[in-house]
Amino acid sequence: MAAFTGINHLAMVTADMDKTVHFWRDLLGMRMLVGLGHPGYRHYFFEISDKDMIAFFEWPQVESIAEKDHGAPVRGPVAFDHLSFGVESAEELWRLKDLLETNDFWASEIIDHGFILSLYSFDPNNIPIEFSYPVPEYDVRKHPIMIDSHPTPGALEGSEPRSDRWKRVSSPATDRTVYPGEAESVRAAFTKNKS
Repeated sequence: MAAFTGINHLAMVTADMDKTVHFWRDLLGMRMLVGLGHPGYRHYFFEISDKDMIAFFEWPQVESIAEKDHGAPVRGPVAFDHLSFGVESAEELWRLKDLLETNDFWASEIIDHGFILSLYSFDPNNIPIEFSYPVPEYDVRKHPIMIDSHPTPGALEGSEPRSDRWKRVSSPATDRTVYPGEAESVRAAFTKNKS
């Protein structure tokens, strides 16, 4: 199986990078780690945790998505419902609720889902976000549960990955060329900042 370390980054879109920077960096306290850009292009990365980031492309002509309640079904093309960020305590949910509301962002009540407590809100781009605290007594990572009254056939096979479902790689790619992106600029800036 793959050796995943978490979510390296989620790539979102904004029409206003300053509003986005002020919300994610200044209000939520996520450090801005990388700012890539040149005329007509920006891509900024913010630190969620020591392994996870959220990034935003700035596309000036893009329109914010319509506000949609978290988990509410929709019709037509859709890519995701909402983002959930883990927090280390239930008290942190209350701190975030107060912080969001003090700064005129809507924040839900704290919702008890049994295995997590959740607070819901929206960023300035109308991206639906959730903050979740895992309830220690109901650790579903240690003890997965299924309470769907009509689970799919795949779900009935259990929680553990089944590697026998997919083809195995029989001849790995021999061309291991890595193509240039922003590497030269990033490495030069990193070296300059480090000294």
